Amino acid sequence: MKRYIGEIMLLTTAIIWGSGFAFSAISLDYFTPYQILAVRFTVGVLILSVIFFPRVKRLKKPTIKRGFILGFLLYSAFLLQTVGLQYTTPSKNAFITAINVVIVPFIAFFLDKRKVDKFELAGAFLAIIGIAFLSLELSIAEINMGDLLTFGCAVGFAYQIYYTSKYVKDEDPILLTVVQMGAAALFAWMFVMVKGEIHFALEWKGILSILYLGSFSTALAYCFQTMAQKYTGETKTAIILSTEALWGMIFSIIILNEVLTGRMIIGAALILTAIILAETKPDFLRGKSVEDVRQIK
Repeated sequence: MKRYIGEIMLLTTAIIWGSGFAFSAISLDYFTPYQILAVRFTVGVLILSVIFFPRVKRLKKPTIKRGFILGFLLYSAFLLQTVGLQYTTPSKNAFITAINVVIVPFIAFFLDKRKVDKFELAGAFLAIIGIAFLSLELSIAEINMGDLLTFGCAVGFAYQIYYTSKYVKDEDPILLTVVQMGAAALFAWMFVMVKGEIHFALEWKGILSILYLGSFSTALAYCFQTMAQKYTGETKTAIILSTEALWGMIFSIIILNEVLTGRMIIGAALILTAIILAETKPDFLRGKSVEDVRQIK
């Protein structure tokens, strides 16, 4: 039961992140990408600290150390994604970022000597193909600096997912999330200062959009992700979170009036197939007959 609760929380996280694409687009009309990151992580850590203040008072050094590692990985991934976007197209940026879904199982294999589940790996590759249909508009044959930076972002997100699964086994997921958000906010503000982007626009539309990103896409979503990974493996986590692209498409159609295309439908179908494959591990693909399955049951 806990496994299913974890998977529902991860799916909820992906839905929230998907809705965040539309609000990020609105926020970019009023703030720079670096300002958005700084504010969203700050809002996130403030909300979580207030809600879970009694727990925060019990913070210990190991949790702080692990949370800072996650916060560094998280902000580094966002930073590389943001800088990479300046040199490549949004479609390639989104697609290459999503490659983290196939990097995660290999990190677990090389660092923990953990066997790669063939169904989850197949699901991961299917998810990547589906995301390509959803987001990729140009050929990736020509690789530029932006693509390389974005690939670094994908590696960063993959390691963040891997280490979250590793740390959350021995830590309070709420405290781990609080420290992670606090560390990411610290790194984000340091970068804002270096860039000299200390002047913020005070327009209600921009403020409300960035508050949504901070409260839902950051505080709630990352809290759900960390809690869920206590019960869900990192590869399946990455596959479920990859549906962010699918939900981003849905919310872009609803909020930004984007036109639904046949390519989007194919991409959505592939992503859903990837989740079903990783979740159910169909018996007919294991080489068992229907009669064998009945006898086993």
